[in-house]
This record gives sequence, structure tokens and C-alpha cells, in this order.
Amino acid sequence: MDVTRSIWTWLKLLGGAGILALVLWRFGTGAFLDGLRVLDTGALVAALGIGAATTVLTAWRWCVVARALGMRLSLKDATADYYQALFLNAALPGGILGDVGRAVRHGRDSGDLGRGVRAVVLERIAGQVVLLVVGAAVLVSVPSPVLTLMKGNAARVAAVSVGVALAGVLIVAGLRRLRRGRSRAAGAARTGMAEIRVGLLSRRNGPAVLLASAAALAGHLAMFMVAARAAGSTASLLELAPLLLLALLAMGLPVNVGGWGPREGIMAWAFGAAGLSAAQGLTIAVAYGILAFVAAAPGAVILLLRLVERLAEQPVALPAVPVTPPVSPAPAMAPLPVIVPLAADRGRRVPVRVGARPAYSGGVAA
Repeated sequence: MDVTRSIWTWLKLLGGAGILALVLWRFGTGAFLDGLRVLDTGALVAALGIGAATTVLTAWRWCVVARALGMRLSLKDATADYYQALFLNAALPGGILGDVGRAVRHGRDSGDLGRGVRAVVLERIAGQVVLLVVGAAVLVSVPSPVLTLMKGNAARVAAVSVGVALAGVLIVAGLRRLRRGRSRAAGAARTGMAEIRVGLLSRRNGPAVLLASAAALAGHLAMFMVAARAAGSTASLLELAPLLLLALLAMGLPVNVGGWGPREGIMAWAFGAAGLSAAQGLTIAVAYGILAFVAAAPGAVILLLRLVERLAEQPVALPAVPVTPPVSPAPAMAPLPVIVPLAADRGRRVPVRVGARPAYSGGVAA
């Protein structure tokens, strides 16, 4: 199990690195360097502001879902954890390690690790579902290379759509049948379905989750527009919206290196297919990646402060000092008598103490 997971992790990283290598081979390093050159102070400040708004919105969405599942989570703690997760997602390979960390942290702090993980999973699923619905609606209604490609392959698109719909129906039917059993899997299915209804689909929480997800999506599109304007694009939002949504959908693919890879490849292809400059599309993607990293930079400060606080709470280990056991004083002893032989008649000897005057015993006094 661990070997399979490790292999899959490496395959994802290699896939993202392979896409980046292919884009570099096709367009060179010029477009990547342009993504750095076009950004100025105004763009970076705008990224920080947009990032703050979207982070608070997604943290609020997490609070709504977690509280619906019976867990405590304040908006302040959720925002700090979300910032830290965004920074780790952008700085580390895979793009999800930050979310794993905040799920484990919240679960352990709340005393229910499983529920904490499920709250984060549901919160992220809500955002992805809104992105999929909005993206699909825009891609099939607004002129774009994707719409042109779909019209040219109408039969295949229809077959794929029918297959996806049937798969969805079968999954729902299978879950309903599974939840009626008494096995452990049936219990997990019942728990999952109940938490989805309460956390995402209830009248109390559903509108809040939908509003936060839509507003956060608008923030991501706004940051893409900042990158596009910085790269010199004069196209309107209506023209760029399908391309930008397609890039956001590509960022959700598990094959990436810290979020890099599919986004750059899709943007280069989409801009080229739309009659725009493919190199400019790549420059916009690179600029967006840098702006997203800047927007997540406050998470690095939070991570550093927490590490310092954790180190300060740890007890300092002092070197061991050998302790010598106390030496008991020698017990006091009475002085021993000293016997001095005396010349006496009849062979008698009289014991005499030193310093004492012996009594007369009929012999010679000492």
C-alpha cells in the first residue's frame, strides 16, 4: 500500500515536470522570464489584496462545513491555517500537502481526526464542484477554442457526456444500495452521505457554501486578469473567461509540481488556438503562478511564528551534574585508658589515667 502510494506520488511529480519540460522545449525560457519581468509593485499589492479576500472567504467556507459536522473552528484560526496551507501547497510538490496538514491539525485539536479530514475534503469538493459547473457553463456557451473543438467532435462529446451521466447514476445507485447494509463500508457510506447533506446541501449551510465558493472563484479570475493586464493583454474578460477557467480546471489535475505544469501547458495551447499569442498565454500563466505565491506569502510568516512558539514551549534540557553523596562524620569515641606500670611491693600494678593523680596504694607515687 505504501509502495503504491509512493509510486503514484512520484508519477504525479514526474508528469508535472514533464509538462514543464515540454513547454520549455517548445517556447524556450523567454516566456518564463517575461512572466517575472512584467510584474510591478502594483500587481504584487493587488495580488496580496485579492489573496486576502479569497483566503478569508474559503476559510469561512471551511468554518461553515466544520461547524455543520459538529466541530469548533473560529474564523481567525481557520484563516491562519488556510494561509499556511496555501503557502505549503505552493512551496511543496504535489499541491495538497498544506491541505493535508490543516486537516490533521484541526482533527487532532478537536479530538476527532477522521471528522477533521472529512471537513476539509468536503470544503475542497464544494469549491471544485462550483468551478466545474461554472466552467462547463462558460465553455459551452461562450466562443472559445474548447467550444470549437466540441462542435467539431459533437458525436464523441455526446458519447462522453452520456457515459459520464450513466457513471454518475450508477455511483449514486451503488451508494444507496451500499448504505443499507451492515458492513463497515456501509457504515462509512451512511456517514459520508449524511455529512454531505448536512455540510453542503442543507438549507442552512448550502447557500453560505455556494456564496463563498462563487466569490472565491471570482477572486481567482480577478488575479488572472491582473496577470493578463501585466503581460500586456488587452482582451476583455468575456474573451479571456473561457481560457482562464480552463486554466483553473487544469490546476485541479493531480499531475503538477507545486501547481506548475498543466496550467502553463493549457494556457499556451488555449491562447494559441484562440488566435492570440501562445507565448503570451504562457507568460500570463507564469505571472499568475508568481502572483499566487505572493498572495500565499503571509502563510510563511504564520508558519515561522508557530515554529518559534513551539520551540519556546519545549523544555530546555540541562546537562546532568554528578551528585556526590554526603560523607557521614566519624562517630565520637571516648579516650582509651593508658596503663602505666608502677613499681609496687608484692607485684601489684595500679592503672593510672594520663593527666589524673593516682590514689596512694601503698607503693611509690607516679
